[in-house]
Amino acid sequence: MDINSIRKRLNQLQTTNNRTSNLWKPQPGKQVIRVLPYKHNKDNPFIELFFHFGLNNKTYLSPITYGRPDPIEEFAQKLKTSGNREEYQMARKLEAKMRTFAPVIVRGEEKQGVRFWGFGKTVYQELLSVIADPDYGDITDPVSGRDVSVEFITAEESGASFPKTTIRVKPNQTPISEDKAQLEGILENQKDINELYQELSYEELTDVLNKWLNPEASDDEVKSEAPVSAVVADSAKVEDASAAFDELFNK
Repeated sequence: MDINSIRKRLNQLQTTNNRTSNLWKPQPGKQVIRVLPYKHNKDNPFIELFFHFGLNNKTYLSPITYGRPDPIEEFAQKLKTSGNREEYQMARKLEAKMRTFAPVIVRGEEKQGVRFWGFGKTVYQELLSVIADPDYGDITDPVSGRDVSVEFITAEESGASFPKTTIRVKPNQTPISEDKAQLEGILENQKDINELYQELSYEELTDVLNKWLNPEASDDEVKSEAPVSAVVADSAKVEDASAAFDELFNK
């Protein structure tokens, strides 16, 4: 029995369970939340993370989040310079995308504690615009901040190909909690979001990319593949990669 493999899998399951219990996703309809000051960065409650979505049907945190090299991102940028339109489009799908997170409590669900809400560019810009407006200011202030109404509409309800999230910052200023002990608990009992997403090493992400390029290869064959830079230089593999991406994203 490979004990190291067992331990690695256990750690993955524990990380997934931990992540699920500490993330919040809006349900269809309207909910009211409060964006909180982030304990681990009191100057900014918004945490920008970059991910590769849909690679081998999984999501991977990109090291560019922390300013470190990422072989998948390097591969995507190399494809962009090929001059081939299809490879450029494939690179756009492959390159890391930003997802912004903020610590929140959900009104009526305060007992579930602080969770992280992940949202896209449109919601992020709206929240920043409100905060930048002097008539609103710091909506996360524990005493004089403001709650946010979040409306989530499914793709089926909207008739679009994707769901829609809209927000409205409430005009009234309210405290996070009238209970001093509860307020202290909310502000102090916050996870570090970096504990929820595992950053793979450069070598591990190289294996992920090679596995995607060669989906039929065994694990040993994947690990023995040439470095990503050599794979990029191999035009035949790039063409195969383009076909694989078309299949993956057009199911």
